[in-house]
Amino acid sequence: MLVAAAVCPHPPLIVPELAGAAAPELDGLRAACAAAIGAVLAVDHDLLVVVGSDERTRAYGGQAAGTLGSWGVDVRVGEGEPVLPLSLTIGRWLLAMQPTNEPTSESAGEPTSESAGEPAGEPTSESTGGTAAGRVGTAAAGRGLMFQGVASDASVAECLALGAELVEGRRTALLVMGDGSACLTEKSPGYLHPAAGPYNEEIVRALAEADTGALAAMDPAEAAALWVAGRAALQVLAGAAEGAALRPALLDESSPYGVGYFVATWLEGRAP
Repeated sequence: MLVAAAVCPHPPLIVPELAGAAAPELDGLRAACAAAIGAVLAVDHDLLVVVGSDERTRAYGGQAAGTLGSWGVDVRVGEGEPVLPLSLTIGRWLLAMQPTNEPTSESAGEPTSESAGEPAGEPTSESTGGTAAGRVGTAAAGRGLMFQGVASDASVAECLALGAELVEGRRTALLVMGDGSACLTEKSPGYLHPAAGPYNEEIVRALAEADTGALAAMDPAEAAALWVAGRAALQVLAGAAEGAALRPALLDESSPYGVGYFVATWLEGRAP
């Protein structure tokens, strides 16, 4: 069952080393992400799954590493050969920024589906706790961790099924990495599209209200046309949360570079 979820964006510039002098522009976004992840980690759970878009649907073990070298600075998270896509690399970086006093546990989750691809390996004490980049915070100690990539062009049915499978049989928490539309202004990466604003606003509303039906209703073709990088991951969340009693909160909504960023939590227990 899904007991907690956080939704965060994955722009490379959220990492100060990449943003340089512009790093303070995203201070508020970083703080909101830290608060959301902290709230999720505080909920009792057996497994934390970081979900994000990928070239294909596949699972990675809790020790998996990533690099931001393709975006200009070789900031690394985890240890070993970098294999994580951008979305999951930023997710791991955000986890590494959580307060920590001790290395994390050596436990890790296993893939839950044959479609997950390569087996998720077991981490070692060196891969999870040897450096600041490898740690994920004391709140996660003793719990399983895995990274789940979902194909950016995965069908709605595939995303919903994957979400349901990830939470089956255990208390699962999700960290869902997903940007909104990148067509909100003339300076956006995808340029201005008149449908982008309303589309982005509907995603924000769905997150603020834990509306799984609205997330599940996102059309993959329309999302692709509007450069919505988080569509597949958000629909995995919809599948995981179906039928769960969750209390939603929208922590942040912004579009500093013409791309929709939002931070939200869905935590166990309905609001009064």
